[in-house]
Amino acid sequence: MNHATHPVQEADHQAPPPPAHDPGQQHPIGIYLKIWGLLFVLSTMSYLVDYFAIQGTMRWVLIILFMILKAGLIVAVFMHMMWERMALIYAILVPPLALGTLVWLMWIESDYTFWTRILFFDGGG
Repeated sequence: MNHATHPVQEADHQAPPPPAHDPGQQHPIGIYLKIWGLLFVLSTMSYLVDYFAIQGTMRWVLIILFMILKAGLIVAVFMHMMWERMALIYAILVPPLALGTLVWLMWIESDYTFWTRILFFDGGG
């Protein structure tokens, strides 16, 4: 009987599967330099909002837009979220989005409550 053709022995000599994730993974430095440059451009644009004295709602929309874009780039690239599993991304991003939604709903309710108080309690003289 030939031992090389025995099914149990053939299964014992198979190579282990390759690792799913290489813990020493390196990203090209060019990605970080491009993101750094983009952050510099966004910061410059944020500064220009003040320089050109943009006022009112447009000022706050632009400032918040640039702030969110910069924070998103920092989280995605420098905190390596771009390369993480979707479950981890959801675990980190969904709670702040849910809290933001709840704060927005409370803001709407507070505006309604404020005007209701003005209407019913201020006119009693």
